[in-house]
Amino acid sequence: MIKSTDELTTQELITIFQARTEVFVVEQHCPYQEVDEADRQAVHVWLEEKGELQAYTRILATDDEIHFGRVLVVKKFRGHQLGRKIVAKTLKEIERRYPNYPIKISAQAYLVDFYRSFGFKSNSEVYLEDGIPHIEMCLPKAVNQSDS
Repeated sequence: MIKSTDELTTQELITIFQARTEVFVVEQHCPYQEVDEADRQAVHVWLEEKGELQAYTRILATDDEIHFGRVLVVKKFRGHQLGRKIVAKTLKEIERRYPNYPIKISAQAYLVDFYRSFGFKSNSEVYLEDGIPHIEMCLPKAVNQSDS
């Protein structure tokens, strides 16, 4: 599923916000403003089965680059390569909507090799974001990824 915030149903929005809060606030013990102003303009990408959210990302566009983040796999669906699948789907949607735009992400440091496997390059030293080690990574322009 891929929808802008304005296209989401109320139930879809609540489901997305619940999953994000569970992963990024509760599981990671990180109290911060998880739902933010960027959500108003975001494009939401998610995988679901039988109406149950399994994995999610959000895409944010600026005038000169694209960002995506809030990448998650719901706990009970981990270990099935859904992280790889949701990132590939997100990159494919970015290429469709914003061809040839550079992509910049703020990756949790332990996921650097995962993002490198998609062609991302480290663009900073490790820094703390909400108390969690992150690194800025970039992909010079959106590249089409397979859904596998």
